[in-house]
Amino acid sequence: MKKITGMALVLFLAGFGPRGTDGAEKIRIADAGRRQVEVPQDPKRVMAIGPGSLRMICYLEATDRLVGVEAFEKTQSVGRPYIMAYPELVKLPPIGQGGASGINKEPDLEAVIRVSPQVIFVVSMESAKAEALQKKLGIPVVILSYGSAGRGTFDETAYESLRLTGKILRKEKRAEEVIGFIEKSRQELLRKTERVKEDQKPGVYAGGIGLHGMQGIESTDADYPPLEWVRARNLAREVARQGHVFVDKEKLLSWNPDLIFVDAGGLSLITQDYQRRPDFYRTLKAVREKRTYLLYPFNMYTTNIETVVADAYAAGKVLYPNLFSDLDLPAKADAIYSFFLKRPVYGDLKKNFGELGRAIDLSLKTPGP
Repeated sequence: MKKITGMALVLFLAGFGPRGTDGAEKIRIADAGRRQVEVPQDPKRVMAIGPGSLRMICYLEATDRLVGVEAFEKTQSVGRPYIMAYPELVKLPPIGQGGASGINKEPDLEAVIRVSPQVIFVVSMESAKAEALQKKLGIPVVILSYGSAGRGTFDETAYESLRLTGKILRKEKRAEEVIGFIEKSRQELLRKTERVKEDQKPGVYAGGIGLHGMQGIESTDADYPPLEWVRARNLAREVARQGHVFVDKEKLLSWNPDLIFVDAGGLSLITQDYQRRPDFYRTLKAVREKRTYLLYPFNMYTTNIETVVADAYAAGKVLYPNLFSDLDLPAKADAIYSFFLKRPVYGDLKKNFGELGRAIDLSLKTPGP
């Protein structure tokens, strides 16, 4: 502890602490952990740790300010478009393990000190731990959030955190552009599908939805955004009002969905399960009639919101082909990813998962791209 305290004192004298002499204008903010934190405005050296923290920096076009990344971010980028868009980030110094094992834990303190950030952004860290980390390092720690724990998606809390990060980085305009794009897309889809009568809607199930890793067919979400945004009849609403839920196979058989969407992240587990339990899958009408379709995984180190948006357009085109007959889905997906991340990564995602919204045959052992 003495070693860390001594290093923190060096940072303090060098001007990296909250009362440093670097001359940066200070502002006081309230973070997502309901903490009052004094931070330098428009810092040039920042760190982002925890699920989704780095992604927000990418959305705000502020990757040039990052001085280090979690070791987890250097692993495979599949399902995390922000790493696909900014591969140069993996060359930054590692500042802790990150990933599922690193949630709500301190980064590597000595590594943090070596890269000298002016602000540390964190997601999924308790307020008391963030406060303790701030005191140890003498560096402001700002808690961000994607919303209610366990929902597996995001809510308007994510907008608040995006605005807060934008305020600190003087990227307020970009933060509003991102929020505006999300809401404009959601409202467009809601308007487009508002006249579909309930008795004309097929019963839909979304399976294989990721939660703390890959999951099988039993994993679903009662308010799965791609279905919510196109007013689909999500059968999972019968067992939960919102959030992630596991349903047993007997319940799925009783629902016998007209159409099934499969999260590409869980596809391999589902096809393996098909080989073990073919009779179960063949009993499902959607599988038997080849009405099973692929959506991209967005619950990868918390919500990749751009993939939620792309998935929603894909769901709309599959469910209501007449309403979406003019939609060029690949072009739309490319435009979505390009807006959020400034680089067209849809082609890379297609190589990994196959075409968004494509029909899939679960009986194939390797229903690849």
